Amino acid sequence: MLQENKAFKIQPAERLSSVSEYYFSKKLQEIAAMNEAGKDVISLGIGSPDLPPSEETLRTMCEETMKPGNHGYQPYVGIPELRNGFAVWYKRWYDVDLDPKTEIQPLIGSKEGVLHISMAFLNPGDGVLLPNPGYPTYTSVSRLVGAETHFYDLLEDNDWQPDFEALEAMDLSGVKLMWVNYPNMPTGANATTALYQKLVDFGRKHQIVICNDNPYSFILNRKPISILSIPGAKACCIELNSMSKSHNMPGWRIGMLASNAEFIQWILKVKSNVDSGMFRPMQLAAVQALLNSAEWHEEKNIQVYARRRSLAEEIMNMLHCSFDPNQVGMFLWGKIPAHYSGSGELADKVLYEANVFVTPGFIFGTNGERYIRISLCCKEENLKKAIERIKEII
Repeated sequence: MLQENKAFKIQPAERLSSVSEYYFSKKLQEIAAMNEAGKDVISLGIGSPDLPPSEETLRTMCEETMKPGNHGYQPYVGIPELRNGFAVWYKRWYDVDLDPKTEIQPLIGSKEGVLHISMAFLNPGDGVLLPNPGYPTYTSVSRLVGAETHFYDLLEDNDWQPDFEALEAMDLSGVKLMWVNYPNMPTGANATTALYQKLVDFGRKHQIVICNDNPYSFILNRKPISILSIPGAKACCIELNSMSKSHNMPGWRIGMLASNAEFIQWILKVKSNVDSGMFRPMQLAAVQALLNSAEWHEEKNIQVYARRRSLAEEIMNMLHCSFDPNQVGMFLWGKIPAHYSGSGELADKVLYEANVFVTPGFIFGTNGERYIRISLCCKEENLKKAIERIKEII
């Protein structure tokens, strides 16, 4: 006898009430439906590099995958070759010395590091400083672990840098972590040594761990810097980095974090109970990718994105959006005209009338409400198509 399917009377964990489904998760489903209906939407939304990794990286992956001994479980701390590779990479590009055995933790993409760090440092009720605008995951993960979220403003007239006078005026007594992200997403503001020095001084003064998310430092940027280059930074700072953007490996999910040995051990306690080591051939291929030449980075991370950036600027100009030409990273951030009620109105107009998806800035916080973001992870031919479509609706 068939039983009637009745709703199962159980409630999800209360922590889910503090977060919603990721914006892009929902929006991409809508765009998929539009494409099924024949709309052929050009996506300028997500920053997913569309170019392949270097040939040497791919060759290493193929060769190592064919070896029968490379398919077992791998160490939670990553293989020594990868930790050494990250250490050499940090010295070569950032002039930062890291002990590969104790100061580096490979990750399954840096996004998971946001959760691991939060779980390792934050008790329910502990305070965390979050940028507005900023990467939504900082907020959602902080809420999932029960932390008290305190937003600090990033404003265009302050070059999208923290206002340290305003921070000092806040009640910081219960704050343990501060998330920063330079080169900044979504605004494209670049880091400076002076900014990093202020952040380190602020963290040390208030006993706050400064977490710098640094995946964009190679895109349209010839002078990548790390917060760990500041003397004494390792005592109070953690830096996340990723191979997704800098090495065209977003789907590989290979990232890392670096800090002092004690912080690394605390984070490893979380990670080792949540996931396992990455596929060994991917780790060895990542080691090869970390050896990419300066010429490779110049072509893939500078020249390709520069050509795309000029087309994205044309779109911004057509939409009468203003922008800072000194932005770096793989997005272009622009301020919308006054006659639009908000970024959602303009983004919807472009999506539903021109079949071009741009990201409304409100998803990054209240300070992003008057902005839109265009991804440069789109081939030039499609950017040109987007220009022609938008011309027809403006």
